[in-house]
Parts: sequence; C-alpha cells; structure tokens
Amino acid sequence: MARSKLTKEEKETILLTSEADNVWSIFTYNPALKSKLKKYSDVHPDLCQITAEDVECGSATFSISKSRVSIRLLKPVSDAKKHMARANARRNWLSS
Repeated sequence: MARSKLTKEEKETILLTSEADNVWSIFTYNPALKSKLKKYSDVHPDLCQITAEDVECGSATFSISKSRVSIRLLKPVSDAKKHMARANARRNWLSS
C-alpha cells in the first residue's frame, strides 16, 4: 500500500499526560523527534518504549517517563541583542 499523503497541518505531534500518570504519551510524525525517541528507547528501554507505529502513515507513539521530559520556554531576543551577538561572533571569528 502507498504511504498516505498528509499535509504538514495534518502531521501533528501530541504530548499527552494527566496529573495521575507518571508517563508522557508522545504521538508524532516528526522524523527527527521519532529518531531521537527511538534511539533513547534503545538505550533506556525501562524509561521509554515505542507503543505504536504506523509505517504506512509514518507516525509513531512513545511512552516515556515524566522524569525524562522537560519543557523549556525561551524569552524572545530583541533585535538589538541579535545585532550585538552577530557583531561579537564576527569579531571573535575574525580574531581567531
């Protein structure tokens, strides 16, 4: 059977848990995330497992211990700070 052709909007990544659970369920189509989770599950099968995989559609679901997942929120960087960082990078690169 041919692989189904989904749009980028239809290729979701869903992180699901409840306060009562001690695991996250991660459903994704993202190849990079699937690769990272697969490698992690190979090394740490006690903490992360593939619970479902749809090869035809290209999705996978993983179950991973809550203690292994962190969500990091980054502050926006102002244009002035971006400009300073670029200038510092150029200066440091040229002095190397």
